[in-house]
Amino acid sequence: MAKRKVNLSGLRVSDFKFHLPEALIASRPAKERDESRLMILHKSDGSIEHKVFKDIIDYYGKDDCFVFNDTKVIPARLYGSKEKNDAIIEVFLLRELNESIKLWDVLVDPARKIRISNKILFGSGANLTAEVVDNTINGGRAIRFLYDGTHEEFKQLLYSLGTAPIPDYMKRKADEEDLERYQTIYAKREGAVVAPAAGLHFSRILMKRMELKDIRMAFLTLHNGLGNYENQDIEDPSKHRKNNEEINVPLACCEITKKSKELGKRIVAVGTSTFRALETVVSTDGFIKEYEGWTNKYIYPPYTPLFVNDLLTNFHMPCSLLLMMTAGMGGYEEVMNAYDVAVKEKYQFGAYGDAMLITD
Repeated sequence: MAKRKVNLSGLRVSDFKFHLPEALIASRPAKERDESRLMILHKSDGSIEHKVFKDIIDYYGKDDCFVFNDTKVIPARLYGSKEKNDAIIEVFLLRELNESIKLWDVLVDPARKIRISNKILFGSGANLTAEVVDNTINGGRAIRFLYDGTHEEFKQLLYSLGTAPIPDYMKRKADEEDLERYQTIYAKREGAVVAPAAGLHFSRILMKRMELKDIRMAFLTLHNGLGNYENQDIEDPSKHRKNNEEINVPLACCEITKKSKELGKRIVAVGTSTFRALETVVSTDGFIKEYEGWTNKYIYPPYTPLFVNDLLTNFHMPCSLLLMMTAGMGGYEEVMNAYDVAVKEKYQFGAYGDAMLITD
């Protein structure tokens, strides 16, 4: 197979194109979380191994550290009807803007039918109503839910009406299984509308085996938004619009990773979101610092990781920012060649697909 060559100083978005047969885009998860396939890419020489995901434990030992993103995906996709004409409207929750007045930033489809002051009814008995109060800069809407109960009761009702926000490339509607499987087993802090896909492969048994091997586990939070899935219409990666995402790197994460670093052990970022968060908060002393706020860190090749040794990630869509971030970790030629192998070997792509571990 011919290897890709490119001048990194002139890298373009189109350099991240590859032929992805639709049959290789996973629309359902593997039967067991830890039994997906796992490609091991050795970035030092570009060599590749083919494994089962639970074999990842064989590559790590005492005091190596896996860092996980414990964000929790909300059931963000709702379907309602427009008041008076009953037109079906999809409402995709992005984030809560104001808790006291139940104001949310959302996307609506079809957007052309929804204007300021329009009302949307949810539930078979129209037991929840929202009023459009403004347009947003991302083409969405700010809507205010009309509900007299407590905020906790409101959230419970809102989420009971929603479905798991599985990606559009799965080309199906979400079902009950997705509420469990489009969520990591360690999800804790609510706020994501995109699952940290690499983490979906971890089962309770596998994490217990890691614990028994004295592999360290640290947790941070990055609330994954839709920004990484936006199409980029600018060929020059350096001129792309950077999406902001909320992160929380607690002191415990800093202390756990510092101990591993001081022992010369490996730091494994579980997912591109974790990679992005860690590389955002690394200090000049080589350790990460406690932080709560936002990141617009943008990673693409050529890039030299400041803190992370290894990256665990899924296989991403052509020309996506997630693919570019992966290549920032593993090297452009090495990652794109590995993707060509993945297509040839019929790996599954996307959030429910197989995984790649980039290591030395």
